[in-house]
Order: sequence, then structure tokens, then C-alpha cells
Amino acid sequence: MKFAIAQLNPTIGDLAHNAQQVLDAARQADCLGAQVLVTTELVLCGYPPRDLLLQPSFIAAMAHQLNALAAELPPHLAVLVGYASANPKARYHGEKPLFNSTALLQGGQVQQVFHKQLLPTYDVFDEDRYFAPGQGPSSFTIPLGDWGLRVGVTICEDLWNDEEFWGGRSYPRNPIADLADDHVDVVINLSASPYSVNKAQLRASMLAHSATRFRCPILYANQVGANDDLIFDGTSMAFNRQGELVTRLPSYQAGLAVVEYDPIQRDLCPGDIAPLPTDENEAIWSALVLGVRDYTHKCGFSQVVIGLSGGVDSALVAAIAAAALGPANVLGILMPSPYSSDHSVTDALALAQTLGIAHQTLAIGPLMTDYDQVLDPLFTGTSSGIAEENIQSRIRGNLLMAVSNKFGHLLLSTGNKSEMAVGYCTLYGDMNGGLAVIADVPKTRVYALCQWLNRQVGQGSNGALGELSERVSHLTDALIPQNILEKPPSAELKPGQVDQDSLPPYDVLDDILDRLVQRHESVADMVAAGHDATVVDKVLRLVSRAEFKRRQTPPVLKVTDRAFGLGWRMPIANRWKSEVKQLATEPAEQLLEA
Repeated sequence: MKFAIAQLNPTIGDLAHNAQQVLDAARQADCLGAQVLVTTELVLCGYPPRDLLLQPSFIAAMAHQLNALAAELPPHLAVLVGYASANPKARYHGEKPLFNSTALLQGGQVQQVFHKQLLPTYDVFDEDRYFAPGQGPSSFTIPLGDWGLRVGVTICEDLWNDEEFWGGRSYPRNPIADLADDHVDVVINLSASPYSVNKAQLRASMLAHSATRFRCPILYANQVGANDDLIFDGTSMAFNRQGELVTRLPSYQAGLAVVEYDPIQRDLCPGDIAPLPTDENEAIWSALVLGVRDYTHKCGFSQVVIGLSGGVDSALVAAIAAAALGPANVLGILMPSPYSSDHSVTDALALAQTLGIAHQTLAIGPLMTDYDQVLDPLFTGTSSGIAEENIQSRIRGNLLMAVSNKFGHLLLSTGNKSEMAVGYCTLYGDMNGGLAVIADVPKTRVYALCQWLNRQVGQGSNGALGELSERVSHLTDALIPQNILEKPPSAELKPGQVDQDSLPPYDVLDDILDRLVQRHESVADMVAAGHDATVVDKVLRLVSRAEFKRRQTPPVLKVTDRAFGLGWRMPIANRWKSEVKQLATEPAEQLLEA
């Protein structure tokens, strides 16, 4: 017999469109001879639906759409569809009002319903807010010759609690172990597991371990696409009883794969295995391109606008946008001030020409003069400093928002994670925008991504470059002008300014931030790793004092295990200093607080 895995890209709340995707996949699977189709977690409403789940009309519409879908599916095909179902015990037993469920649709009807048992509440997940846990094990039987094939059903987190793999359990039960004790022949998992660096490899290791430990094949269907800040890479897989990968769908794109089950061997047969990206930078690039494309289109935009400074951050964001949407749908705005270097303008123009994007120049010198004149009565007798410097950034932010409003373009902000962490950014200035594209990408990784892009040009391997591929194929030089990568990074808000006037070198800063944000290391740990205690103290204080800025940033595309988004929940009014010393405030730090 044959199983089909549908790797789909649902839009949150678009029930009819999501149902049509399932129907199209079902018809394709039926034509390929499949008996069972597996879709993804909450595919009918899209994951994560968040507080839409609090609206009774949304839940009722989902139930109606599920029944309508069941009536249209090929009658002999069993289809597993993720959706949110009402909990009938909620009113009388004080339980949560919903289940995160999977419906088995066949013969025009809902045959069975299975509920997710493990509800994550860490990082970006908040499922206990909406759902009651299901009770398992959950399975159904497919007639197969003289016997029935028993299929175990799990949903996402139900797979992530193997004490042997993780060294302990996060929940009392392991649903996979329960299914093994129940003697199922195959385990299916409907998932919506967000992307982060190297997570596809982690999932594969976990699935292989469970398949081997319980001597049971596993089929894993993962959502693809982006919804708000979360990117889903897909990378759906199947493993045989020996823990060997037998099928894998391509990452970052919708698709369908058929996996054959051998009833004699009682195992899955080898199938097509799509390659994974061979480079971390390629994977991050592909995720960011997908994130920009889906966020733009799902929010109803077709074109974007970006401030081009001639720096590496705006260069990377412009390249991502051009790859995601096509160069014709990207507008770059140059906004030089009297402090802008000549190379900043020429580098920005060279980038725009290489990418093939439209560009306009709006000089801000006259507006800076106007601000000075208006503020002069109030600022008389004070020395020029941070306030005047940040006016430049806010002028640029206003101009970009004016362009966005006038032409209906989505404004993409260009700040990186290193700057966001320490507050080296200006509220209502360079932080303006509808989407923070690289705010989860450290500065050192920004350079690495640009260098990877340039290598693609040199090697003639443009497959990962999306809408840029055809244009790049004609290039003989770098995609990102080399001067952008070689010059010292600078905000250029005063003469001769460079970032390292106020910050540690980015390789030092990013290592400290990684140890703080990702690994939760102490000051003592960082000092033991070779960092200067004074530098560590300064960085930790800057991170703490910049929280109010991060709270006001646009949605941040998440590509690491801990982004400055829903998974980062720090208080703003906060006097906990941990091991941070009370050092005197240095004048250079005032820039970071503006």
C-alpha cells in the first residue's frame, strides 16, 4: 500500500483556500495510488492561529469547512487533516475549550478524531492557552489483505519527548512509546515545526532514533511557508524500522511524496530523498527569502521599499527582497546627509544596478537644517549630540513611511540582531517598517551571508537565489559590491563615525550575545571563555536597557533558537542586575539609548 505526505503552505484564517490545498493534494495522491494522505498540523486554519482560536465563530466555520472538505475528497482515500476542535467537557469540567486535533476523513465523513497530547509552552509556543491535552494512544486500522494495518497518529510535540534521545522527559508521557506498546505498525506525525538553524538535522536525528528504538516506521509531515514571524521549512521525511531515511521532501517549497509500505516486510520502501542545503548560509538565506515572500503576499502587498545606505545590512535585505519578490517589485531609497561618505552613495547605486531594482535619491540635508531651526529656541545653550544625530535617522524613517503610504509598498527594516540586542538603532527611524527581515541575524552572519551570495555568482550556482537567478546568471562580478564588505560599518551620523567607536568588534560582540541569549551563560562563564569582564558587563547592561526598543520593533523573522520576538519575554521596567556591575555610564553608551 501507499502513503502520501502533503507538505502544504496554509494561510492563517483562509479556511477555504487551505481546504482547497488539501483537496488538490488528495486528488494528486489518489491518482498516484495512495490509500492514506497525511497533511500537517492545524492545516485547515494554518499554524499558529493564536487568538483567532478564542473566537467561537472561527471554530464553528472550521468545523463546517472540515465537513465540506470530507464530502469532496476521493471516497476511498483516507485523509488526515489537522484542525482545532471543540472540547465538549470544557463547560462542565473547567477544561480548555479546544483540542489541537487531527480528523480522519474518508467516505465523505469524519470517521475519527485524534487529539494532540503534549502541548508546548516554551519559546514561541503557547498551546496550553487554548487547548486541552488529548488522551492516547491514538490509532486507526486500514484493511490490508487478511489483516489490518494499525496506524498510530501523533501531532508535532508528541514526538519530542523521548527520554533516551533528550536525556530526560519534559512531559510525564511519551506518546510514541505508548503507541509502540499498543503494537501499531506505522506512526504518523502531523507537524508545524518552525525553522531555525540546523533544526532539520535535529528533527531527522530524533525521528531516526524513535524509529530505531521502537522498531516502527515513522512518516513526518511538516508545514512549509511563513506565517508572521515564523518560517516553516517543511523538510517532511519518512524513516523505516531501522531508522534509515527513505523519503524526504524538498525544503522551503510545497510538495507531495508517495511512500510505499511493504506488508511482507512490514516496513517502508526506499523512495525519493531530496537533498538538504549543504551550507548553513544557504539554509538561512532560503528561509529568509521564503519569510519575506510569504509575509509580503499574505499581508496583501506586492512591492516593498527599502532604505539603501550603502551598508552591508541594507544590501543583504535588498538582495533577499529581490530574490523573494523579483527585482521589479523592490524600490531602494538613498537618503544621503552631509555626513554620508561618497562611497556610501556609490556603493548603494552599484548594488541597485547589480540587483536590477529601481532607486531614488532623497537628500536630507535641507530637512536637517529645518529641524535645527525649529528646535533652536529649545536647544539653545546645549551642545550638539545624540538628539541631533538621531534626527537624521528619524527623517529617513519618515521619508520611507511616506513612500510606503503613498505607493502601498511594504517597508522592510534592515537592522541586524547585534544592533537590536544592544540598542544600536533608533526608534521611529531605522526601526520603522512592517517587517524586520534580518533582526534575528547577527552582524557576523550578515557578512557570511553576503560572502556566500558572492560565491554563488563566482561558482555559477544560482539555484537558491529565487527570482534573482536569471539576472545573476549574467553577472561576472560579485552580487554584493566588494567595498560594502570591506569598509568599516558606520551609521554615518557624524563625521568619521564607525560602529566600533561605541561597540566591541562584532566578532566579540556576537560571541557574547550568543552566550547570553542562546546559551544563558553567566558572566563568569564568558570571562572563563576569554572575554574581558568590563566588555561583558557593558554588553549585558546595553542588552537590558534596550528592551523598550525591542518591544516596539516590527515582526522579526525567526531563524535562530531564540529570536527577539514571541519567544523573548523580558520586562522593560527591570532592576535585576544579576552579576552585572554598577559601572559609571560612559558617554559613548548614550548613543545606544537614544
